[in-house]
Amino acid sequence: MRNKPALKINMPENNVYILIIGVASTALLLYDFYVGCLFFLIFLYIVFHNWKTTNIRRKEWNNYIQNLSLDIDETTKKAIMNLPIPLCILEFDGKISWYNNKFHQMTETQDLLGENIDDIVKNLDLRKVLNENKEMYTDVKYKDRDYTVVYNVVKNDQEKNAKYLMMLYWLDKTDYLNLQQKHEDEKNSMMLIQIDGYDDVLKSASEDKRPMINVEIERILSNLENTSKSALKRTSKDKFFLVMNKKELKKLESEKFSVLDKIREIDYGNTLPVTISMGIGVDGDSINENLKLASGALDLALGRGGDQAVIKTKDKSVFYGGKSKAVEKTTKVKSRLIGHALREIILESDHVYIMGHKYPDMDAMGSAVGIYDICKSCGKKANIVLDSTNESIDIFVDRIESSDYYDGIFIDSEEAIRSCTRNTLIVVVDTHRPNFTECNELLGISDKIVVIDHHRRGVEFINDTVLLFHEIYVSSTCEMVTELVQYMEDNVKINKLTAEGLLAGITLDTKNFAFKTGVRTFEAASYLKKVGADTVEVKKLFNSDISDFITKAEIIQSAKIVYGKICLAYTERVADNINIVIAQAADELLNIKEVEASFVLGKKDDKIFISARSLGETNVHVLMEKLGGGGHKDIAGAQLEGVSLKTAYSMVQDIIDECIKEEK
Repeated sequence: MRNKPALKINMPENNVYILIIGVASTALLLYDFYVGCLFFLIFLYIVFHNWKTTNIRRKEWNNYIQNLSLDIDETTKKAIMNLPIPLCILEFDGKISWYNNKFHQMTETQDLLGENIDDIVKNLDLRKVLNENKEMYTDVKYKDRDYTVVYNVVKNDQEKNAKYLMMLYWLDKTDYLNLQQKHEDEKNSMMLIQIDGYDDVLKSASEDKRPMINVEIERILSNLENTSKSALKRTSKDKFFLVMNKKELKKLESEKFSVLDKIREIDYGNTLPVTISMGIGVDGDSINENLKLASGALDLALGRGGDQAVIKTKDKSVFYGGKSKAVEKTTKVKSRLIGHALREIILESDHVYIMGHKYPDMDAMGSAVGIYDICKSCGKKANIVLDSTNESIDIFVDRIESSDYYDGIFIDSEEAIRSCTRNTLIVVVDTHRPNFTECNELLGISDKIVVIDHHRRGVEFINDTVLLFHEIYVSSTCEMVTELVQYMEDNVKINKLTAEGLLAGITLDTKNFAFKTGVRTFEAASYLKKVGADTVEVKKLFNSDISDFITKAEIIQSAKIVYGKICLAYTERVADNINIVIAQAADELLNIKEVEASFVLGKKDDKIFISARSLGETNVHVLMEKLGGGGHKDIAGAQLEGVSLKTAYSMVQDIIDECIKEEK
């Protein structure tokens, strides 16, 4: 902009003075004609002089503004041409009508005028521009650079017909994103590693081979430390602490934590497999929070059977591994300790409420009655919270209600909530998920909660328990309760019907002692037989009517085998006990040659029930967990709401397809 001399403008006299002189002249004219004429002439001179001066000054001012506008236009053009960011102007059909030097350098194209922007930048969507004079933003990747494109619609009024143009400002944010990614990659993650059943694994090998197992474990983990540029520290004989950045953690995720498979391949004559559990905490607000997340993740991994890695953030948990079966522990020391602690808690409580999961089965009901007998032996009144029964427990519940021994044993949720206090003991059996319990509200009232469960641990868990007995290697909750009865300090006497309920629960969850059956399972069954359980009466608890057999036959007939080893079936038949029927049908389908897993669906009211069974190769727990369910590696299930049977069937097919792809 060129320099101009300052414009001097003398402001005109105030019009008030002119008005005063005019009035004075008029007044004098009335009294003295000549004097009045003189004043009137003076008045006319002043008015004329003021008008002339104003016109001259207005012209000078207009000239100044016009010259200033020309200078601004010229400066604006130079500024736009030399704008430090790419800029282009488009017609509404996408043709380029103008661009600056930076845009030319960005595209590296000689002649851009008249070219369509879609031919140059393939992933730019001009349809995002919906309204004029509205700025919008979109992210575009072009020639390995990341841009935020700012759209601005402008109106050109210079022509008779209004014309609309689009101005596109290209803001290069590549360096910022790279810096952001680098910051994200360099975040630290805390990893706690534990060797599963370390002492038992070493004992399963000969004494001269045990050091070699130790050396091999350290070699594999040290190799992980070197390849991932992390820091490893052994904190005890079976525990390690590892710190690595998030970028390396993502590599481990992409490999599905192959280190788990390498550890599992260790073989120096050990009859028990060597496995590790890994708990990883990441994306916490501090290092301390990451450590707490890692600790919680390790608890999850161990509670789900070990041999897996769990990555835990503030919002979610991700699971990898879990291929091997849980190994039965031969020691019963924990059962003795839990039994002693449970007895003390019962004696210190005002009242005891026992509850299982919704739609209880014989494992939940048998273990609940077992806890009832323990409380009765301790001289404490107890009740089982039960709102409704189903066909799987109807016969057993009828027998209990007809016996004087169990007088007043059942209460509904409303009565339990009314009478529950902070000193009331709540014993939850056969589930650890608060939303699955018969009465979730009781967990928020009482300060004393005991959980006894054998299912693989899920993300949702009952927290702040005074006593937790969670063993996923055990066949059933009834087996756990039987051991508590058997090994409590005082000799607990249980009723014959209680013993039959406990034996029925073990029989149900082991599928007649075929699945998840260990030495301790048979010892528990032997004890129950000794105290009076009648196996014939136990068998009668599972009797069903002819319609159930017909439904199962229809399910088996309509079953479809996919991938040569997975059986998939469903039924549209309406039945109150459809969840029981489809579970029995899923068991039956495993008898088909070469079938490794089965999935059966059924509908009851507005819920879709899914029963999944496996012979061990397919982890049905992981698959059902994706649908919000859970269970064990071999036996699992899920419930869906708000979807049709056909949709649920497609969802199961999708997770099976995904599982097969991961195996390949």
